[in-house]
Amino acid sequence: MLDRISLILVVIGAINWGSIGLFQFDIVAWIFGGQDAIVSRIIYTVVALAGIWCISLLFRENEMLKSASDAQGKE
Repeated sequence: MLDRISLILVVIGAINWGSIGLFQFDIVAWIFGGQDAIVSRIIYTVVALAGIWCISLLFRENEMLKSASDAQGKE
């Protein structure tokens, strides 16, 4: 569950960075009242923590792939 929430937050962060890069428009700052607003800073921090958590996904073995390879080995 934490993996999915983190991944959703990382996607939100990626969309926000894409809008900044393409249109020079910060969606989070626009919604929550500027980059210096406390809510915006909390959102930025939560997205950053989610990104750090998602780094662990790179080093974990995928359970679906593992169970599929186990099933093929038993056949």
